[in-house]
Amino acid sequence: MSRIPQDLHPVLIETANEMAAAARAAILPYFRNPELMADNKDEDGFDPVTEADRAAEAAMRHVLQQRRPMDSIFGEEMGQHEGDSGLTWVLDPIDGTRGFLSGTPTWGVLIALSDQDGPVMGIVDQPYIGERFFGGFGQAYCDGPVGRRSLHVRKGVTLDEAILFSTFPEVGSVDEGRAFRNLAKRVKLVRYGMDCYAYALLAAGQIDLVVEAGLNAYDIQGPQAVIEAAGGIVTDWNGGPAHNGGRIIAAASEEIHAAALELLHDGLATI
Repeated sequence: MSRIPQDLHPVLIETANEMAAAARAAILPYFRNPELMADNKDEDGFDPVTEADRAAEAAMRHVLQQRRPMDSIFGEEMGQHEGDSGLTWVLDPIDGTRGFLSGTPTWGVLIALSDQDGPVMGIVDQPYIGERFFGGFGQAYCDGPVGRRSLHVRKGVTLDEAILFSTFPEVGSVDEGRAFRNLAKRVKLVRYGMDCYAYALLAAGQIDLVVEAGLNAYDIQGPQAVIEAAGGIVTDWNGGPAHNGGRIIAAASEEIHAAALELLHDGLATI
């Protein structure tokens, strides 16, 4: 049940789609462009940001300035803007910049609309493929090359039949990696490197679990809204709220969620 008045829903949905379209237009000229350069935000590793990231967030903020100047904004590249409406747009202009730099179509634009309790609406947009996954206000669907399709997570799958995704094989810390491997050895198939597209696949009923660590709010809030609208579950590794980031588990069903949490806890407890 939405916590936002129903008469606002169409305006907010239109705004989110206009933002996604603006980000698409800003990003695509840079994708698979051999002249694209990246800056590194991490002194101890590689956390890239490109002109495309900055251009996409600027384009989305311009839409909000025109349509919803009273709302707050929290974006990965340009920080926070405080509004007074009680609503916050949480933006990741390119989730999966490493994939973007590599030319893989597994990155995406993440948009969430949140109140004080977390996301109520979200978009995962893949501009190159032309897929837009939407969830919120009682709706969950994907607009793509074959038209619009409803989103429903997969049900009736046991853990040993499940497909599990994570972005990095190491997952997070040594302890978090050990916990992940304790879960991974119990599922049917494990795949890596999909970034936000893995969450979209879960909402579409293609996979059953996504487990990650070290996420920020802008990494998870858009996908969380889409998955929850499609009937899935997104929590932290303790079963608590996920919208502030950290250790995240997204599951297609309560049964798989509970079984996966138990194995993650067992893995963390192993010395």
